[in-house]
Amino acid sequence: MTTLLGKRSLVQEAAALRAGTDDPVDAVNRSCDRIDAVDPQVRAFVPEDGRRTRLLEAARRAAADVRDPAGRPALHGVLVGIKDIVQVDGLPTRAGSALPPEVLGGPQATVVDRLCAAGALIAGKTVTAEFAVTAPGPTRNPHNPAYTPGGSSSGSAAAVAAGMVPLAIGTQTVGSMIRPAAYCGVVGFKPSYGRIPVDGVIPNAASFDTLGCYATDVAGVALAASVLVDGWRGAHPLNEAGRSARWRDPAGCGPRPVLGVPAGPYLERAGDEALRAFEEQRELLRSAGYAVHEVPVMDDFEQIVEQLRTMNRYEVARAHQDWFARFGDRYRQETTAAIREGRTIGDAAYEAARVRRNAFRARLAADRTAAGVDLWIAPSATGPAPAGLTTTGASIMCLPWSNAGLPSVSLPAGHAANGLPLGLQLIGGSGADEDLLHGAAGIEHVLNGGGGRKEGVRNEDVRNEDVCHEDARNEEVGNGDVLDGGGRNTAVPNQSARNAGGRRSAGRRPGPERAD
Repeated sequence: MTTLLGKRSLVQEAAALRAGTDDPVDAVNRSCDRIDAVDPQVRAFVPEDGRRTRLLEAARRAAADVRDPAGRPALHGVLVGIKDIVQVDGLPTRAGSALPPEVLGGPQATVVDRLCAAGALIAGKTVTAEFAVTAPGPTRNPHNPAYTPGGSSSGSAAAVAAGMVPLAIGTQTVGSMIRPAAYCGVVGFKPSYGRIPVDGVIPNAASFDTLGCYATDVAGVALAASVLVDGWRGAHPLNEAGRSARWRDPAGCGPRPVLGVPAGPYLERAGDEALRAFEEQRELLRSAGYAVHEVPVMDDFEQIVEQLRTMNRYEVARAHQDWFARFGDRYRQETTAAIREGRTIGDAAYEAARVRRNAFRARLAADRTAAGVDLWIAPSATGPAPAGLTTTGASIMCLPWSNAGLPSVSLPAGHAANGLPLGLQLIGGSGADEDLLHGAAGIEHVLNGGGGRKEGVRNEDVRNEDVCHEDARNEEVGNGDVLDGGGRNTAVPNQSARNAGGRRSAGRRPGPERAD
């Protein structure tokens, strides 16, 4: 039986395709073979007649257009999945809904333009919860098909976890990038709000909607970010600001962050298994030499949740005003409920929520500065993926960070008792996405058993110099994880956390919030 899991290194595949030791045609056949082998079970991609024919034509054009390896762009020939709320020329947008695709169509999104300019090939549309709200799509978790992959970027996370593509694009309004990454055991990166243009993306709630990407490691999302994110910086502004003496890793390759644990009612919303794993992760990082401080924050967390929900539902209702008036009977129950709730929220309540959100952002930034914290750390989700396909899980562990517009990344961080993945969420300062991913590379190394940096580190294949940890080379990732029957990559060479009081409040359960 072909495993549903597959691990493909974006950095390795991109480097081989640029060097000419791999070929875009072979890359297309690998991905299409893998999709044919496992997607009937995983259902990560929106079905497309003629996918292989379309992609082979594009691959031959790519190979013919740039014959000189020196002129090949960063993602030359790389296959990418695109969440089906993002407009792609030549592919219909259905947004996981029953609405006519011609009603939802529009000009190609800037994020797709940037991928194509970097040489990427669009493997197809990936499944989304309806309109990126909460009504689940048919995608299953590649770790166990009886469990949800999360949402709303379910297909994108599952496609990377199953080895169908090495890179996929998703979106996050509250928890739609980070939670699926945790459930599917991949790396998910959500940039600072506004750093990737969202034109050509069907809105959920415009004050929060953010594009992001999935890969199997931090080096992969860093490579993608260097192509996608506005004003991506290869150098570390924190070094230039004179903070390197305090934020320095053991091997001297770059800054080492001080980590903050957001103690209080927010952290209490995680489940017991997530909290136990989080405490183990904290101790592992401490033993590797990281400073980890508990910082009491968000004592008004319930009010923060209510503020975000007010804004989210108000904006969902306005985004769907025309479509819902014409096609309301085609919307699923969960989306209909969100729209109807938003219709009851008046302009004054919405504006009051916006004022509270701005105050929250300022307060959270001040708390971080006062505590001397560089990165917040927290569980990526309330626990492992829930059983069944009727829910995408709770987004509550991502909610405050999305509310503040901060960049975040989820790293695979062990497994639950039932064998499903768990994730560790890292959150950076607004606009400091580069520093977040640099710090994440070191933490990833520790979580993968490195315990500290070793000599001989290099990262030649990553054009973004931010990530220079040894594990960024991905030498331990054999593309043979994608089995022969599903498109083996033979052409690619392998060169219970405590709150401020010390205990979790009795009787608290993970919240039901799923305003994705």
